[in-house]
Amino acid sequence: MTESTVRIERESPLGEDLGLLFQRHTADMHADTPPESIHMLPRTALVDPSIAFFVLRDGEVAIGMGAIKRIAPDHGEIKSMHVLTETRGRGLSRRLLEALIAYARSEGLARLSLETGVQPTFIAARGLYARAGFVECGPFGGYRPDPNSVFMTMDLVQAD
Repeated sequence: MTESTVRIERESPLGEDLGLLFQRHTADMHADTPPESIHMLPRTALVDPSIAFFVLRDGEVAIGMGAIKRIAPDHGEIKSMHVLTETRGRGLSRRLLEALIAYARSEGLARLSLETGVQPTFIAARGLYARAGFVECGPFGGYRPDPNSVFMTMDLVQAD
């Protein structure tokens, strides 16, 4: 992988070569989270006018994905963010998150929020979000308090 071969583009979540990403994402979500606390959207549910879905590719190979769901006129939620395990540790998750934040800003969103897990498997993700400027918050949108969830948010209109 070289820096010049990595790109992030808006695509359909139904792309033929995205199966491995969705398989791994689903397996990770079910690995140590009780079923009632899994809030991921099924692949087909990501095909929605309120959702912008992005794929991170190295050359032609899909190695990551993430989406922004508009949950209010000025509020978006990060959904289905995942980078393949074998490609982690190279700053790709950070690049994908930065692209999602940039998209949210370009769409005029004032706030971007997310739900992630409390389990040890989510420590790296929570650290990534915190380093990007997300802070813990209460449940938002249709979420309810959940001992297995951490809710985080970022004000997109404040100075960087």
